[in-house]
Amino acid sequence: VQLQASGGGLVQAGGSLRLSCAASGRSFSTYVMGWFRQSPGKEREFVAAISWNGRSASYVDSLKGRFTISRDNAKNTVYLQMNSLKPEDTAVYYCAADLSRSLISLNSNNSNDYDYWGQGTLVTVSS
Repeated sequence: VQLQASGGGLVQAGGSLRLSCAASGRSFSTYVMGWFRQSPGKEREFVAAISWNGRSASYVDSLKGRFTISRDNAKNTVYLQMNSLKPEDTAVYYCAADLSRSLISLNSNNSNDYDYWGQGTLVTVSS
């Protein structure tokens, strides 16, 4: 599985961005996809995850209501819509694939459970 993240950039506080992650290789529509982020000097943290069919999703509590994860299995792509961005959202955002699960689990927020990672896309939010 290869993952290619895109859509990052520089945005002013209060703005929006949509990240995309295109997958190739093993059948995309069979596994959980997740987004994580890492800010300078901090550990990688969970952002959101989505089930194989897009019908269920999980978010870190602090981002609920501002970020939305979705997927288009016909396009082998997962998205992260980010609204009302804040300077503290500045980070490198990574998409990841958990090939062992098709449904969200309690471990979907654990980076160790993901098998493949994209290269990351930088989001910078200016104040």
